Amino acid sequence: MSKTGFFGRLLGRKGEESETPAEAEMLAPEPVAEPEPEGWFTRLKSGLAKSSSKLTQGIGDLFTKRKLDDEALEELQDLLITADLGVATAARVTKRLAKSRFGQDVDAAEIRQTLAEEITEILAPVAQPLVPDFSRKPHVILVVGVNGSGKTTTIGKMAKHFRDQGKAVTLAAGDTFRAAAVEQLKVWGERADCPVISRDTGADAAGLVFDAMAEASARGDDLLFIDTAGRLQNKSDLMAELEKVVRVIKKQDPTAPHDVLLVLDATVGQNAHSQVDIFRDMVGVTGLVLTKLDGTARGGVLVALAERFKLPVHAIGVGEKVTDLRPFEAEAFARSLVGLD
Repeated sequence: MSKTGFFGRLLGRKGEESETPAEAEMLAPEPVAEPEPEGWFTRLKSGLAKSSSKLTQGIGDLFTKRKLDDEALEELQDLLITADLGVATAARVTKRLAKSRFGQDVDAAEIRQTLAEEITEILAPVAQPLVPDFSRKPHVILVVGVNGSGKTTTIGKMAKHFRDQGKAVTLAAGDTFRAAAVEQLKVWGERADCPVISRDTGADAAGLVFDAMAEASARGDDLLFIDTAGRLQNKSDLMAELEKVVRVIKKQDPTAPHDVLLVLDATVGQNAHSQVDIFRDMVGVTGLVLTKLDGTARGGVLVALAERFKLPVHAIGVGEKVTDLRPFEAEAFARSLVGLD
């Protein structure tokens, strides 16, 4: 695979908790390799429909040939904040409008176009594909996030892609306290023809990672994905565990982990900010993946995260299928978010 990043190019444009019923349902979503008659942009727009309708309806209600005065700007700023775009983004958009159109009649279409342009400018610097260095054997990707965020599914989809490209990929089931996570990773391993290193429930995660590093290295694998626990109920225990995992990785390869991906569930909205803070402090997050954007009206939180943290956004998910996790592209996301074609 050439260094075009994760998934190549865009096509067409909780303590030790047991698994919940919802987690059990997630064990075997079929990765249908369906054709793409719609194209990715159409599917992205459909996936962001809940977030988009919240914004477009609000803008439409505010601006029906209305003069852009202080009151209108204040109402627009409030709307953008409630749509999870964040205070900084809301202030940036209203400042631009005030500078160019204050005192003039504006309509909803003009507001949406301006909003799309501003969001694109905010997102463009962070829209960076994941580009593993295949000269490493293996390139180690540590995947972190709270339980239920979609870590295991994200690993499975990425692993399947790289395996389909002919890369040798190993998966390490480091969330040893949740049988559901381990079993889910094994399902993905079978689908992707990737070996999965696992241990009994409750086993030491760092010991498992040590073994996975040794095995992947001995085989000369291209990639090693390491799943991890995300039990924020006891943050100090989780931090100690993750720090131990990182120490073990570095004993075998001082340059690893080469990427630390934080997987965020977009449905949590503004709570995603505190998750970035926590995991960045724990393990030095290098990039983000946002999942479940199709299940929420809070998709605007991605913009707020980009504005505040400036961390690369490698991929986004708008569905359960393998092809629903794609590289993040700023303009496509911005236009979809505000309902533009």
